[in-house]
Amino acid sequence: MTLSARAHLAARIRGFYAILDSDDEALATALVEPAGCAAPVLQLRLKHAGTGALLAAAQMARRVTRAAGALLIINDRLDVALAADADGVHLGQDDLPLAAAIHALGAARARMLVGISTHDLAQVAAAVAGGADYLGFGPVFPTATKANPDPVVGLDGLRAACARAGQVPVVAIGGVGVAAAAAIHAAGAAAACAISAVNGAADRAAAAQALALPWRTPLE
Repeated sequence: MTLSARAHLAARIRGFYAILDSDDEALATALVEPAGCAAPVLQLRLKHAGTGALLAAAQMARRVTRAAGALLIINDRLDVALAADADGVHLGQDDLPLAAAIHALGAARARMLVGISTHDLAQVAAAVAGGADYLGFGPVFPTATKANPDPVVGLDGLRAACARAGQVPVVAIGGVGVAAAAAIHAAGAAAACAISAVNGAADRAAAAQALALPWRTPLE
């Protein structure tokens, strides 16, 4: 797979960026099934799972995403991403550095995305210069997902990050709810990542569809 083909994979990160935060096949299926919300990408994020449990969950998520035609991204763990034949790995600022991850991937880099979480414009510029395939940026809004969140950047900060990132897709992260989807889209983000607003909704498919709507409407 060439660089242009990898860029094609990154271009599929659009609309709703789903997070699987538990080893739950029913949830994974609900987040990506074509008959439901059809999230184009699912990130497995199990912060406290041991390696064995994480790999088992990743293999389950790989089966589900492959059946649905969605991308699978593994949070933090490059080794698990490789073992599960995932489409990429997503790294935070305190995880394996981008350059080291690209080097460690070796030949697998041709087929795997590397995403980076960023929280200010300097980090955006560094990730783009380092060859990241896509960025998470935020928190755009206050969030309870992390115990010690970075400072809230707001929609103006998101707009500036998208401009700085250029052609590299930016995923809005942090405190994202369905009501903010249109504003996030207008700011230039390629996608919006929501956890509690979708995973905790009574109707997950409806919440995900509503979140993705601003990106879908111009194409329909």
